[in-house]
Amino acid sequence: MLFGILVLLIIFSGFFSSSETGMMSLNRYRLRHMAKSKHKGAMRASKLLEKPDRLIGTILTGNNLVNFAAAALATIISQRLWPDNPDLAVFVNTILFTLVVLIFAELTPKTLAAITPEKIAFPASRILLGLQWALHPFVWFVNTIANGLLRLVRIDVNNATPDNLSTEELRTIVREAGSMIPKRHQHMLISILDLEKMTVNDIMVPRTEIIGINLDDDLEVVLQQLRTTQHTRLPVYRGDINNVVGILHTRNISRFLNSGELLKEEIEKVAREPYFIPESTPLHTQLFNFQKNKRRIALVVDEYGDVEGICTLEDILEEIVGDFTTDVVASSSPDVHPQEDGSYIIDGAAYVRDVNKTMKWTLPTDGPKTISGLIVEILEHIPDAPVCLTIGEYRIEILQIKDNIVRAAKFTINPNYRYPD
Repeated sequence: MLFGILVLLIIFSGFFSSSETGMMSLNRYRLRHMAKSKHKGAMRASKLLEKPDRLIGTILTGNNLVNFAAAALATIISQRLWPDNPDLAVFVNTILFTLVVLIFAELTPKTLAAITPEKIAFPASRILLGLQWALHPFVWFVNTIANGLLRLVRIDVNNATPDNLSTEELRTIVREAGSMIPKRHQHMLISILDLEKMTVNDIMVPRTEIIGINLDDDLEVVLQQLRTTQHTRLPVYRGDINNVVGILHTRNISRFLNSGELLKEEIEKVAREPYFIPESTPLHTQLFNFQKNKRRIALVVDEYGDVEGICTLEDILEEIVGDFTTDVVASSSPDVHPQEDGSYIIDGAAYVRDVNKTMKWTLPTDGPKTISGLIVEILEHIPDAPVCLTIGEYRIEILQIKDNIVRAAKFTINPNYRYPD
């Protein structure tokens, strides 16, 4: 009879131990989703976790009552087994009872609950809700004293740590999602999170590569440029890109191109006023600004108001979903030229980020934006003759220098390079 009661008490102890671990191991975000889907077990668990101090108080109260009762009963049983030697009875009871409780009431149930928290917590929540109601006066009394002690050390039990995730934590969750999120979707989600670390300056088309309409050119030159352009929106300026008149949408003048009746005054008339943005604008902010201002193209200016480049809505979207272009020549990265010996000749004007993305390299991107700028920064001077240098695992040989700019460089990867610990 006494053995049966002892076994029952140990089972109860295992229930409380597994319930505590299971409830605290539940994924809060999954729990909220399941509760919104009217899952009864999730709804009960959510209700219990709204006040964790009451839940823990209920579990610990029940667990301690059961453990103390089991210890007392085990002592009685051991003394009846060895009535002539009470000291031996207490010693054996202590060893055996500790092992039994540790294995069957603590370690095993808690490990099981940690591995499958939902299978343990959801059924247990039904019993815990009843116990919480039954033990409410005692639990309230104990919690009042415990919370008072916590307030003495300036800990507010009502101000629990929120479940909000940081950007880095979200990035880790996305990467570790595995097959739950397709690789392409993982890349898109991470790219969205990375937008806040990038600025317009990182993706803009530089000033030297801007294609626009110069109203100071002859009309025939302008017409020919409009007929052959691959862009739907072009900046219109006079003499210099800093003297921007507006942004021209080619559909507004398409009806005049074949007839040859287009005049410069009409181009200026239909051009929309230019939209200027600072080069330091974060990409996620600019994406919102494009939407708010109903714009798709902007002129990027520096702190002095000079035009540094152009940024489009498509440029930002490509950072999220990848390149839109289907042009084989354009998509094969014309700035990178593989050689038969395994090296690569790269245009000095190429963007470091684009080279990294194309070649899966890790050239530093926290400094200059172009390959030429990166080389000059490492050398700390503009070389007057071809030289060699190394950046990590990359051996770089300057091939051509013109107008104080590295025009071309040869990259070779050192397979034996080891990154410092």
